[in-house]
Amino acid sequence: MQPVRQKEKLATKRRGPGSLVLAALLVAVIGSGCAAGPDGGGAGAPDKRDGPGAGQPGGPAQQAGPARAPDTRAQEAKRKQAARAAAAKKWGLAGVPLAAPAPPVVKPRITTREGFEVTDGDALPPVFTTVPTKERIVFLTMDDGAEKDPELLRMMTELDIPYSAFLSDYVIDDDYGYFAQMQKRGVTLNNHTLNHRYLPGLSYGEQKKEICDQQANIEKRYGKRPTLFRPPYGNYNRDTLAVAKSCGVTAVPLWSAEAFPDHMEWREWDRDLHPGDIILTHFRGREDWKGSMPDMIRRVMKTITDKGYAVARLEDYV
Repeated sequence: MQPVRQKEKLATKRRGPGSLVLAALLVAVIGSGCAAGPDGGGAGAPDKRDGPGAGQPGGPAQQAGPARAPDTRAQEAKRKQAARAAAAKKWGLAGVPLAAPAPPVVKPRITTREGFEVTDGDALPPVFTTVPTKERIVFLTMDDGAEKDPELLRMMTELDIPYSAFLSDYVIDDDYGYFAQMQKRGVTLNNHTLNHRYLPGLSYGEQKKEICDQQANIEKRYGKRPTLFRPPYGNYNRDTLAVAKSCGVTAVPLWSAEAFPDHMEWREWDRDLHPGDIILTHFRGREDWKGSMPDMIRRVMKTITDKGYAVARLEDYV
């Protein structure tokens, strides 16, 4: 060991038999310490006198650890898209739905769409048809709750397509459990009044019952009070927004297009999709439509995908 050799040289430079004996003793003591180690662990046990340890400045190189894990986010996105492609084939979609980008860290500021105001200067929940974003995303929303198709739950889960539900109690009260399953799959349950009445024709007190009682009803049955509210038929007045605000509503999303199993209906002059557009459809079946809810999803997703858009989760942006 280097420390021993240095002390040997120093000892032998001295003259006289006493110095030689002392040098021999030093060699024996230091040699014994190196062999035993500071903790009696035997040869090779760590000893501060041996110099810097592995990984320390001046010490030997540290042994390489396991290889760094690959980019798990990219892997996860790739895995999800492969699963979505398999689901699209299974459910008969014309193309594979595009993946939405990650939601924004800070939600955009939502304001009432021009021409949709009911009064100036009041801090009422904003009424809008499009979320301000530059991303090529749209939002899918479903109203009422009359049709409770189990195929829809499986289809949307396997396709991993987000959507938001706006529920009226008079059509969901025969099967609250269906929407509990929907909530467990990540769908937010929002307010669409108790009885789907034309709100501008009601008094303030009647509107309060329709809106606020449904707020309480959803909270009681599903454990979360909605913050989003959609008035039936898209009709409202100042009382509607004031009542909604009084019982916890923060925003009133309407829509810019509506989806059916056999066609799309457009509210914008150019009959097209735009970044941030909200699409409306309903929980309906063959009794009301020329097709089922899965048929409607096939139709609307073909339109969305063909136009280069992905479906994002509305509550991530509002």
